[in-house]
Amino acid sequence: MSKLILSLEGKQLKEYALDRERILIGRKPLNDIQIDDVAVSGEHALVITILNDSFLEDLGSTNGTKVNGNAIKKYFLQHNDVISIGKYKLAYVHEALPRTHDFEKTIMLKPAGVSAMLPSSVSAANEAPVQQVSSPLRQAVAAIQLLNGPGAGRELDLVKNLTTLGKPGIQVAVITRRPQGFFITHVDGEKSPVLNGKTIGIQPHPLKDHDIVELLGIKMEFFLK
Repeated sequence: MSKLILSLEGKQLKEYALDRERILIGRKPLNDIQIDDVAVSGEHALVITILNDSFLEDLGSTNGTKVNGNAIKKYFLQHNDVISIGKYKLAYVHEALPRTHDFEKTIMLKPAGVSAMLPSSVSAANEAPVQQVSSPLRQAVAAIQLLNGPGAGRELDLVKNLTTLGKPGIQVAVITRRPQGFFITHVDGEKSPVLNGKTIGIQPHPLKDHDIVELLGIKMEFFLK
């Protein structure tokens, strides 16, 4: 399980397990991680954790949120990232799930005009993968199909609990499988993905049969099987 380690001027204060989907950070007592500092907004930032991936979002704070010294709005957290909020630091420690031969399948998503394909191996470092995390489910009940680019017509069965689409730092969304159905959430990048011609907000948005998602200039259709 991943965690955040709170420190001040190099002194470790407390550890927080990311054991819930949403962890609020801010000055008010209602926050999951309360930081009593006038430089910290009442509700300053939010960490969304879906299975083994965590995403940080600044909630329009007065003094902003930084990761590794850089101001962010939304950010895909990686092991050993350091979040700065006021005078305080939060180190992100990522404890990866065990990998098996069936751990991941990968789909490349690149900006419009560049190929999109379904390879059999993990993407190169400069390419953006769509990663799926294992689920005990045996049969796909939904899939996405690429509608444009050289990869048009290719399909990816959504047999896992989590599918990450896009390129960190530019535009990232996740499709999650829940008991209520499939949901898409914008987690990184200035621009939100487009769903049926309209941009989605920061909250998880349910997907319906034949919905059209656009991300990094690539259009794809979500459909039930």
